[in-house]
Amino acid sequence: MALRMTGMMSGLDTESIIQELVAVRQTKVDKQKKAQTSLNWKQEAWKDLNSKLRGLQKKYLANMKFSDAYTKKTTKVSNSSAVSVITGANAVNGVQSLRIESLAKNGYLTGATVKSNSGGKLTALSKLSDMEGFTGGDGVINIKTGDKDIDVAVNGDTTISDVLTQLKNAGLNASFDEKWQRFSISSKESGTKNDFSITASDGAGASALAALGIQTDITKDKATMAEYEKFAKYFVADDRAATLANMQGMIDKDVESRKNSYLNQYKSLKDSMKAAQDKIDEINEKYKDDPLKSVEEYANERDEKNKAIKEKQEEIEKIIDPDQKKAAQEDLEKLMKEADTLTEKLSAAQAVKTQQDNLAKYGEELAKVESYIENVTDNGDGTYSADATAKLQGEVEDRYYDKASYAAEVISKKDEPVDPDRVATKIDGQDAVIWLNGAKYENDTNSFEINGLTFTALVANKDEEITVTTEQDTDGIYDMIKNFLKEYNAVLNEMDKLYNADSAKGYEPLTDDEKASMSEKDIEKWEQKVKDSLLRRDENISSVTTAMSSIMAEGIMINGKEMHLFDFGIEPLGYFEAADNERHAYHIAGDPDDAATMNQDDKLKTMISNDPDTVISFFTKLSRNLDTKMTELSKSVNGYRSYGSFYDDKKMKSDYDEYTTKIKEMEAKLNEYEDKWYRKFSKMETALAKMQSNASAVTGLLGG
Repeated sequence: MALRMTGMMSGLDTESIIQELVAVRQTKVDKQKKAQTSLNWKQEAWKDLNSKLRGLQKKYLANMKFSDAYTKKTTKVSNSSAVSVITGANAVNGVQSLRIESLAKNGYLTGATVKSNSGGKLTALSKLSDMEGFTGGDGVINIKTGDKDIDVAVNGDTTISDVLTQLKNAGLNASFDEKWQRFSISSKESGTKNDFSITASDGAGASALAALGIQTDITKDKATMAEYEKFAKYFVADDRAATLANMQGMIDKDVESRKNSYLNQYKSLKDSMKAAQDKIDEINEKYKDDPLKSVEEYANERDEKNKAIKEKQEEIEKIIDPDQKKAAQEDLEKLMKEADTLTEKLSAAQAVKTQQDNLAKYGEELAKVESYIENVTDNGDGTYSADATAKLQGEVEDRYYDKASYAAEVISKKDEPVDPDRVATKIDGQDAVIWLNGAKYENDTNSFEINGLTFTALVANKDEEITVTTEQDTDGIYDMIKNFLKEYNAVLNEMDKLYNADSAKGYEPLTDDEKASMSEKDIEKWEQKVKDSLLRRDENISSVTTAMSSIMAEGIMINGKEMHLFDFGIEPLGYFEAADNERHAYHIAGDPDDAATMNQDDKLKTMISNDPDTVISFFTKLSRNLDTKMTELSKSVNGYRSYGSFYDDKKMKSDYDEYTTKIKEMEAKLNEYEDKWYRKFSKMETALAKMQSNASAVTGLLGG
């Protein structure tokens, strides 16, 4: 900016005079700036509201218009501290019986205390030759874990670190605690197949294990020895027949017990197979005039249909002619009905496949059971009788003979000295075993995925029967509808509040000069007053509110009967009951979180429990109708709005840009106008200076 020297000769405050002359035109520029600021704030307000409207569509309507969104199930157990259950989409409704026989465990070995020949502390670098108990020589120890079987050579130079490395290479967790002078070794995963053993292949290997404190032996406590003595008394050396004859009573009792257990499994499996077949027959009967195809075929057909629906929706967005749009909408409705039919058939086909898989699985389990019992007879009273097979008899006899033989061996060595401080403590890896509906399941972890349910065993108690109940998740459907209405109410209430806002007549955005004379708090209050009123009586808000409210109030035909939201206990409060700007909000009768209706009967929850198909059908169609209307309201309009906008975003942007151009032009003219006055006053000052100079010269000539 040029330096301006004004009023020097005239004595006038030409700066103030010029600013007064410019002020009138500056007011016109400020008016345009304020209008542009108001438009900018209005854009921001609509962007926020538009985001919430789009969120309602994407978060709820996009899912709720398809019946798949309502296929929610839940599973309850009679003892949640013993088992947790995750319900999958393919879980079958019903009540099941569960027993948890054992939990999966990792194999774990806690070593005995190792000792140094010198009496000092051993470290990871200590050698076998430094340890008490190692007799020397080259030996081999064998490590088995999972599918690995490793022979490790050891000698006097082998260090603790070398042993740890080999244990880890075999797939084990292993560490040496220098404070306690002990090894800790465990399998990385639970289950019998992941268990491990560490044994010696020769005398030097046995010496190495003893020195390292990782040699295991039977525990000769009183309880264990009493058990061995009980079985050892039946053993006749080198005479299997005599041994079994001595134990015949125990064997017969065990055979009978195991036979009855298999009979219980047999009955449970037969019942399960009948239930599965009945379900298959029921579904096939329903579709006998139009036999079901495979799950894959229906899934592919539904995907294609959904793709066609999306393409049709995009096509409708581009249609302007009302008649063409109406015809296209009818085509869309037809496609959606076909998609619903495919979804229904897909669900039925999935149910059939699940039951067929169950039949195959039950059949395999039944074949195993039948290998242990024969001549099964239905007693007609819900029980079965059968004979034990030679396989069952043989397995029991083998078990008892081996038990007696081993017991006799242990008893024969019971007087041999054992140094407990030199023996490691080993806990064997164990599988989890559960019984579901009488069928046995084993796994190396505590998690079982069976028929759409994922069981995680937490506590073992083979005598406790846990009831597992899978049913329609009425709470899940209820919560989805409730959350949708909560979101819908929030959006409609906000639109009502914006539309009915108090007038801000006399208020407009402030200029920098106006702000200079106000406090920050006063500025904030002033601008908030303006912002709150920007969408007052907005035509777009009125159109969207009216259209959405109309859809929600419309009747929907369900099985030949017109139904409304109030048929499900959902409706707005009375005019005088509802708070200001909340008269479009819907309330659920009996909603415990709604003070206005919490004491009413919960009709919605009752209908979900008693007639879920009607509820699902109604809200699927309502969501579809509302989504279609909102899509229509937010269609692209050339020059006015872009797709997905419920307001004239394009028009607002172009208006904003026009303000920018206009303000720029007005400011240029204002600067030119100001410069013009500065030039005029500058000429006046120059003339006055020249006149004063001439007067001084004349005075000098006259001797003044």
